[in-house]
Formats: sequence, C-alpha cells, structure tokens
Amino acid sequence: MENDRKEETSFLITYLQGERDVSNTFKGLPVELFEFLQELADNNNRDWFTANKPRYKEIVVEPICDFIDALRPQIQQVSTSFVVDSRPHGGSMFRIYRDTRFSKDKTPYKEHVGCQFRHIAGKDAHAPGFYVHISPMEIFFGGGVWRPPNPVLDKVRNTIVDNPERWANIIGNKTFKRRFGGIRGDGLKRPPRGYSADHPHIVDLKRKSFFALQEVSPDLATSGKLVTEVGRAFTAVSPMMEFITRSLELPYTRR
Repeated sequence: MENDRKEETSFLITYLQGERDVSNTFKGLPVELFEFLQELADNNNRDWFTANKPRYKEIVVEPICDFIDALRPQIQQVSTSFVVDSRPHGGSMFRIYRDTRFSKDKTPYKEHVGCQFRHIAGKDAHAPGFYVHISPMEIFFGGGVWRPPNPVLDKVRNTIVDNPERWANIIGNKTFKRRFGGIRGDGLKRPPRGYSADHPHIVDLKRKSFFALQEVSPDLATSGKLVTEVGRAFTAVSPMMEFITRSLELPYTRR
C-alpha cells in the first residue's frame, strides 16, 4: 500500500511539473465573469444558458482555468498530495450543472464557481481538499473535509481524542483564528456514540464536517492579489489539513 502511495505522489509531481506556470502573469479574474454569473442568476434556465454557453466558456471557464494554473505553485508549496487540474472538464473546477434529484430547488445551474483541490486519493467532493468559492456576492477559500462517510469521520474524531493537545494548538493558533475565525462545520445535537460528553473538544467531535474558510471582498478577485491571498490562506490552514489527512492514513507530502 505504501508503494502505491509513493507511485501516486510521484505521478502527481510529474504531472504538475509538466503544467504551465502562469502565477506571475495572472492579473485577476475579469469583471465579465461576475457579470455573467449575475445574468445567470437572473436567467437560470436551459434556454438562456444554451444560448450563452460560448460566453460561459470564454469569460468563465478559460479565466478559471488560468486561475487554477496560477495557484499550482502556491498549492505545491503547501503539499504535493493534492491535485491541481486546470482541465475545463473533469478537473479541479466543479461542473456548473446542479444535481437537482433530491432538491426542491430545480434551477439547473449553479450561480457560483467552485474549485476543489482534493487529495490524490480522493474520488469525490467528500475527500480532504482545499476549496475556492467565487460568486458576485461572496468570495471565500480555505480547506477541510465536507461530510465524509461515517467511518472516515470517526477516524478524524478518534485522532482528536488521541491527540487533544495537538488539536488544541492547531485551532488555537493566532494566525489561524485571525484568518478563519475557527473551525466550521455542521454538527450533531448530541455527542456521537462512544464519545464522552465532557471531552474538551466535544464541540468538534460532534461535527459532521471540518473546514476553515476565509471570506474576502469580491473586489479582490479582479486583482492579481487573489492568488497571493488564496495561497496564504492555504498555508494557514495547512496544519489542520495535515492533521485531518494523516488521521485518514493518507500522505501529506511536502516538497
């Protein structure tokens, strides 16, 4: 199993080295991207989107792919165990199409752009990963793990129980608290079965998700400072990400 992980990491490094570096030329996302998302919010239907799909590809997909490429060096500095894939389909950028099967809201398209840089071992959005959310109303980014399966969640909880001081140092770090305000994630009303109600980290043990997010002004997204600020956030959340990742017995490889 360890050999498999080394091969996965080696493959990822080779893949990343072959990608273009636009970190020094990225000047921010175009204003037109936000205008498109606002128009989409006002016309969230298939006819409108089909007619405007060429615009979507030009002023949303292409700039986001450049943004992902620009973020690559920043993420590599944090860990090479996370995939940075700027392909317009099947890469780090989430699809614009909403899954409406189990939702009362049947609007077909997302009104924001989401990018997840998930762990090389991850297969879906529930894997540990770094995340960027972009919309006309809000910009936020950070990292964590969102609603993982119960066996995975229990591994994180058990690691917190076994390493309470280390977890306290991570969430109590001044830089972490100043940038993110703390850990987020919806939780259970009662302690999960098998965990003491008086544990010092019971609030976190009740969580069903673990993530830390920094919110910024949408104005930042149209400047070259966006990549720098996202990179700083990913660096600040790295200790929590490493704690979570290693609790799942996954590699957290540094350059």
